[in-house]
Amino acid sequence: MKTVLIVEDIELNRELLAQLLEDDHRLVFAEDGVAALERAAETRPDMILMDLSLPRMDGWEATRRLKADPAMAGIPVIVLSARAMNDDEERARASGCDDFLTKPIDETLLFQTLARHLGN
Repeated sequence: MKTVLIVEDIELNRELLAQLLEDDHRLVFAEDGVAALERAAETRPDMILMDLSLPRMDGWEATRRLKADPAMAGIPVIVLSARAMNDDEERARASGCDDFLTKPIDETLLFQTLARHLGN
């Protein structure tokens, strides 16, 4: 079973993602970018779903730091963001994210993206 780290500060969004993914994935949660780095180092997830607007450290900075760490650089980071401006996706990709999905979450697109990056 693949491990997915969900980095999301809004409880309702965490619960929604948990309902969608808990049957087929081991889930780990972080509520901000600082906790995301800690959880990633502890659990070495197979994928990270990263919100961008987070307290303490935003998703852009957390992604940059993850991708700068050779031990975690290979973990796919998929941005899940309500920020849907063109430059937000460009900025996220420049930070090292591997894919970009917008909220509200399109379940079909989410599962396609998971399959593409997890190979399942």
